[in-house]
Amino acid sequence: MEFLKTLDIEGINPGTSTGREYLESKETISSTTPVDNSKIAHVSVTTREQYDEVVTKAEEAFKTWREVPAPQRGEIVRQIGDELRANKEALGKLVSYEMGKIYQEGLGEVQEMIDICDFSVGLSRQLYGLTMHSERPRHRMYEQWHPIGIVGIISAFNFPVAVWSWNAMIAAVCGDVMIWKGSEKTPLCGVAVQKIVAKVLKENDLPEGIFNLVTGDRQVGEWLTEDERVPLISATGSIRMGKEVAKTVGARLGKTILELGGNNAIIISEEADIEMAIRATVFGAVGTCGQRCTSTRRLIIHENVYDQIKDRLIDIYKKIKIGDPLGKDTLVGPMIDQDAVDMMQNALEQIKKEGGKVIYGGEVLDRDGNYVQPAIAEVENHYEIVQNETFAPILYLMKYKTKEEAIAIHNGVKQGLSSAMFTLNMREAESFLSAAGSDCGIANVNIGTSGAEIGGAFGGEKETGGGRESGSDAWKAYMRRQTNTINWSDELPLAQGIDFDV
Repeated sequence: MEFLKTLDIEGINPGTSTGREYLESKETISSTTPVDNSKIAHVSVTTREQYDEVVTKAEEAFKTWREVPAPQRGEIVRQIGDELRANKEALGKLVSYEMGKIYQEGLGEVQEMIDICDFSVGLSRQLYGLTMHSERPRHRMYEQWHPIGIVGIISAFNFPVAVWSWNAMIAAVCGDVMIWKGSEKTPLCGVAVQKIVAKVLKENDLPEGIFNLVTGDRQVGEWLTEDERVPLISATGSIRMGKEVAKTVGARLGKTILELGGNNAIIISEEADIEMAIRATVFGAVGTCGQRCTSTRRLIIHENVYDQIKDRLIDIYKKIKIGDPLGKDTLVGPMIDQDAVDMMQNALEQIKKEGGKVIYGGEVLDRDGNYVQPAIAEVENHYEIVQNETFAPILYLMKYKTKEEAIAIHNGVKQGLSSAMFTLNMREAESFLSAAGSDCGIANVNIGTSGAEIGGAFGGEKETGGGRESGSDAWKAYMRRQTNTINWSDELPLAQGIDFDV
């Protein structure tokens, strides 16, 4: 395929890199496309010796990179953004082919990378610290932010390139160096991005160790989380995985940014723009075949419009074109692998066992690849299967009578990532966004749960992990705060007026 040639993807690709240099090993993993489960290529697995070599190079590079003025670091990120622009179509196709999301979503993911590069360039001149008035005369008190060191980035298959960029581009302008361990389900995306970045590193004669790549299974991730040389771990994945990461990193008093599961809901008021709400629901529920952390899982509908919305959703679901993600008219591609398909089928059976009703879809399609029919089910919020996120295109429908009941249902899960309410009633909207409303890290009105912009901090509360990535002041997590006081007087007054005469 031409896009593989454009990205310099070969039959066997080194999965370990310190920037421009690559390290090969005998053991490899296969990249398989969920389109038809055929092999795309192989990627070598990082050995323990290679991992230690990567960390050593990163430690050395940090000594140089932290001294580079932040706007100059921003210039490097700007050039990376330009290289991503030049490779947008090819990389977007690789994301679609290796992960399974449709081509438009693949392009959108690469555009997120470009956008975060642009954001980071501006940020490189805005790493602000505060100045505080000292209680002591002729003293100046202020705070500044310094690079934290090596940042370990563990990303998931569903956004195989964008999540890396949210972390890496911000961390880069902050003066950190990065070690990226992507999902073993999408290893070619990591290889392709590393080669794009390597071109910029070469053109600017930058040292090895700033942007690093390691490849492998859970064990390679554990090397990162256990490593005291890596002060910050940013991990995206399941709640189960996040709890293990938090325990391991916390045991060594390291820092974490955790972006974990979502069980996202939309409340549709009887005063909503119904067609707008339905369009947002369908995209949120079936986009990326229900494999976004912000996918819409639960739909909480006012009883007066419940049947209208249910019937309209079923009608739309019947018309959704499922197929090759690179196909022009496809709206839903395959799930990532057979395990994901099996998980969906098990969830559908559990719905029935708990008293729910699957009212549309859920079938495994009889064709090569991992294709399913997105499902709609009527359930109650207390069902165990509803309480635990299923990473699949299953949309749960629930009724409500009052606004207070809707918010209680909405908040009645252990996850707290993304949320939305559709209403034209200002009081309802403001209630949803108030302290007594949504308990999620992201709360929207009249837009869905998916498709967050990079300008805002991305992340959630409760068992979603509490971490924040991307925009706003999320950059502070990648730096260490230092409070400074300078005495420019000829005396030594003590704080709090303490008298200590020696």
